[in-house]
Amino acid sequence: MDEDISIINTNTRNEKIKNFLVHNKKKIISGLIVVVILLISYFAFGEYQDNKKVKISDSFNSITINYSKNNKEKTAKDLIKIINKKNSTYSPLSLYFIIDNELISERNTINNLFNVIINETSLDKEIKNLNIYKKALYNANDSNEGDLLNILNPLIKSESVWKSHALYLMAEFFYSKNEMQKSKEFFNQILNLENANQEIQLEARKRLNRDLSD
Repeated sequence: MDEDISIINTNTRNEKIKNFLVHNKKKIISGLIVVVILLISYFAFGEYQDNKKVKISDSFNSITINYSKNNKEKTAKDLIKIINKKNSTYSPLSLYFIIDNELISERNTINNLFNVIINETSLDKEIKNLNIYKKALYNANDSNEGDLLNILNPLIKSESVWKSHALYLMAEFFYSKNEMQKSKEFFNQILNLENANQEIQLEARKRLNRDLSD
């Protein structure tokens, strides 16, 4: 008796599954097609991104290898194109190459390129912070207090590994302006940081003891 009931239940369940498949055949096929298309698109997009990175890498290497003082303007234009592609690796490297080789002299242009890197390029948090610090370094000699603080505030108000570097830059900025009290305040902030760079902290202590002791 129990065996007969089991057979009936199995047949009933199989019949239900069969009916479900028959009545929902179009939906199931459509769903499978969508899944296949999504998988193909995902892998195709990944391959496209990989090929794109390779092309940018090859382009950067070719531009920098073929650079000479005779083609500064063309090199700068080509590297700006890479910067505007907003690649997390080669856009920052292109800007560093421009700055290191003094390919562009207009400060506003360089700052606009920094803004593309910092605000529009997808970067790891600390790589973004590094570029904020580099922007401040680039502007330090020609900025007033307000402009430099405006650049560095995202670091100064954070727990970034670059915070001590930002504080040190501000301390040295005020020291160069002979504003000793402000300089001392920033150096002291470095000494009180738990995660301060040890070399920066040592230099801050030396400066306080040697030049800013009461």
